Amino acid sequence: MTRPDEPVEMVEMVPASFDTRQRWVRVTGERGNGFVEFDFAIGEPDLYVEMILTPEAFAEFCAANRVEVLPPRAPGAGTEGPSDWDWRLADATQTRFKP
Repeated sequence: MTRPDEPVEMVEMVPASFDTRQRWVRVTGERGNGFVEFDFAIGEPDLYVEMILTPEAFAEFCAANRVEVLPPRAPGAGTEGPSDWDWRLADATQTRFKP
């Protein structure tokens, strides 16, 4: 930690590459009524939003966004064990919340 009277060393910041032309989907499930659950990412496959569409709308969405389809995520992939952060919005359908 620097003290106020010490000079601060300047470090050149180099922006990470973030190409918004790259888009991915990863199918995460299918509901009983046929809706497709999937993750959609732009520029970085690990930064995504969870979405749900009908199969027809999903196919149209993928074509319009020219996505690359990612393989299903292996259970526990990228984690060293269970975590409070290892949670998806879809998990809320099976969780009871306290008022």
